[in-house]
Amino acid sequence: MSTSGSESDSVAAKRSMKPKYSKFTQQELPAWKPLYTPGIVIGAFSLIGIIFIPIGLVSIAASQEVVELVDKYDGECVTANDKVGFIQDTKTDKACTRTITVPKPMKGPIQVYYQLENFYQNHRRYVKSRSDNQLRSKEFSSVIKTCDPEAISEGGAPIVPCGLIAWSLFNDTFTFSVNKKTVQVNKKNIAWSSDRTIKFGSDVFPENFQKGGLIGGGQLNEKLPLSEQEDLIVWMRTAALPTFRKLYGRIETDIMASDEITVVIQNNYNTYSFGGTKALVLSTTSWIGGKNNFIGFAYVAIGTISLLIALAFVGLNMVKPRTLGDPSYLSWNKENPDYVQ
Repeated sequence: MSTSGSESDSVAAKRSMKPKYSKFTQQELPAWKPLYTPGIVIGAFSLIGIIFIPIGLVSIAASQEVVELVDKYDGECVTANDKVGFIQDTKTDKACTRTITVPKPMKGPIQVYYQLENFYQNHRRYVKSRSDNQLRSKEFSSVIKTCDPEAISEGGAPIVPCGLIAWSLFNDTFTFSVNKKTVQVNKKNIAWSSDRTIKFGSDVFPENFQKGGLIGGGQLNEKLPLSEQEDLIVWMRTAALPTFRKLYGRIETDIMASDEITVVIQNNYNTYSFGGTKALVLSTTSWIGGKNNFIGFAYVAIGTISLLIALAFVGLNMVKPRTLGDPSYLSWNKENPDYVQ
């Protein structure tokens, strides 16, 4: 009986799912378990406040130095009551002249952005409607499986570049003059270097693009490879939020205070059918980038809250001090014979 019992026990042990005992699997390895004394807690919160508040103030100061001009032109640049009909009429002259007075000196290079609102580039169907393989190499020009509904032309030939993102390319144009002197916009290197060299091939040229019955946005130069068409590359990097800015180009010259910037806008892009808005943005930059007060205020807020918590703990420790317990009674110290009190 004893032999059969031992055999059944060994079989049960083999079938058991219990892991083999080790200090690693049972989380019994030596570990640092600090005691959070009032001094350590107060010091930590004070240190956070002392570091964060100056960083926030410096960030706010840098953001305040940025000069940013925003001109919403979508409403003023349409002369008809039927805005959708106006923007879809190919025979209508859509040129619009806007004048902007510069309040502060703007040191070049001045970033030129276009800003769209209520445009959901992050929609799942929109984001998926592209072929990265097709954009990368000529040998994949017929890989259009993920590009519906803009995959093939009316004649059945593949569209290059295919997909809704490329089809809806922004096509408003801006011409600038300062005090009646024409200013050139530099459109080189506005896209990420990795996008130009890796994601968009130098042997891929547009084919059958915007030749269907419904035109979505801008045209592409069929004589230039996609790697050199930076307006497309910038547009194809989809935005995460419905309000976004994309780089149009750079003005390399300085613009002084009280100068008048005249902008001739070709108002081609249809945002009226879905209730979107368009704006032109001119902005200088600082070491922190463009105008962004949120980062600075966030640092100041977190630092201030940390200092207030530190002061609260100081007051609490002074009003109701609490004697710390003897660490020798902690379970991990009681089990450690080498612990010295």
